[in-house]
Formats: sequence, structure tokens, C-alpha cells
Amino acid sequence: MPRAKNIAFVASDTSEAQFALKRLTDRYGQTDIADAQVIVALGGDGFMLETLHATMAVEAPVYGMNRGTVGFLMNDYRETGLTGRLARAEEAVINPLRMQATRSDGEIVEALAINEVSLLRAGPQAARLRITVDDRVRMEELVCDGALVSTPAGSTAYNYSAHGPILPIGSGVLALTAMSAFRPRRWRGALLPQEARVRFDVLTPDKRPMMAEADGHSVRDVVSVEVASEPAICHRLLFDPGHGLEERLLREQFT
Repeated sequence: MPRAKNIAFVASDTSEAQFALKRLTDRYGQTDIADAQVIVALGGDGFMLETLHATMAVEAPVYGMNRGTVGFLMNDYRETGLTGRLARAEEAVINPLRMQATRSDGEIVEALAINEVSLLRAGPQAARLRITVDDRVRMEELVCDGALVSTPAGSTAYNYSAHGPILPIGSGVLALTAMSAFRPRRWRGALLPQEARVRFDVLTPDKRPMMAEADGHSVRDVVSVEVASEPAICHRLLFDPGHGLEERLLREQFT
């Protein structure tokens, strides 16, 4: 069980999160992230993603408490009984995606995404993409507003809004989902093994420009984007018993 002095609290900039930060540090103390046994993140899902990226090199797991709007990755906020909740918490381990985006000027940009890597049209005309999986062309031309590759942890976010499937944690698959596919008509995407390497080539990028995003890291004027899971990086999240990621993903499918 983490002792109070072993907890590092971090919070988003909102007044609600900052107030919670003061209340909890007054009650439980504060320690440096490098010395913490557990990190408690106060905010919403966006701040949780920021925290996971920022603490990637730290072994301590992250326990979120919702002081934001969307709280899919967060636990309920309560000031009392925190050390007991941490001791009973269930752990979920997730791997991010690694994006390698090549721009029209030849620059290569790499970024990690815990939720998804997405390609979006950056002009008035629909995008045209060629999709290659593990060095084999699977679709010569996809005409769409965009496409994304999602992890199970991110499958209820942008992927779900684009009518992609919800993926159970531990399923070992990624979701490849199209946004507003025009050709092939109504093509919704595919399920891919977690080890798959996906490449998107932008056809006629001068006429139909595209941008790529990895958890909010934007790259404009891309001509190709490669996406693959990064098994060497493991993010550890803690959830209250009975409210873990697996249960939340199942519950989403019956609401």
C-alpha cells in the first residue's frame, strides 16, 4: 500500500482541479514524481493523457480522479480514504501507438498516441488514401474525410464517434476506422492484430492536403503516415475495483 508520503499529486490548470490539489496535498502530503509509488492525476481525460505522456519514464502507476468534463479514464473524486482506494485499486497496462509522419518537405515527425493516430483532410475536398498493412497494399484508394488507428483504451473516444468498434482491453487488436467514407461506399474499417504496421499514403497531396494527429500532436501537410503499437512502452493505470477499463468498455456497449 502506498503511504501518504509516497503519493505525487498533479492537476490540470482549472480552478476545480487546483482546489482539489490543495485539499489533497494538505491531507496526504506531496512528494516528487521521481520518488513516488503512485501518481494521482486530477482533471479530465485530456489531462490524464498529458500525465501519462509526461511520466512515461516513471515506473509509478497513475490513478486519476475526475475534476474535468470527460472522465472515462478517471475514478470518482473523493478526498477521504484515498490510501485505502489505492491499495485496493486494479491495474490496467496499455501500450501506445508510435506515429511516423512524413511531410511534403521531407521532414519526418514521430509522436506517441495512447488513444489514436488520425489522419484528417485539411482542405475542402475529400482525402484520397492508400492503405498498406504489413507491407501489403490492402486498399488502393479510400476516399474519405479521414481515417484513424485506435488502441483498445482509445476505442471509446474519437474511434467510437466515427462508428468504430469498442475493443476490450487485452483483445490484442487495433481498430482501423474511416471517417465519412465515400469510396468504398460505407466502408467502416477493419480489425487488425496489435502487431500490425499500418501505412497511409496520401494520394494527390497538393490538391487534397491532409494532417495527422497523435493525441493532439498535429502534423500538417503529410504525404505518408506509418502507425504501429509500441510494446516497449507500458502505461500503468489504476482503477477502483469493479470500475476498471475492462468493465467500462463493456458497459459502454450496453448504454
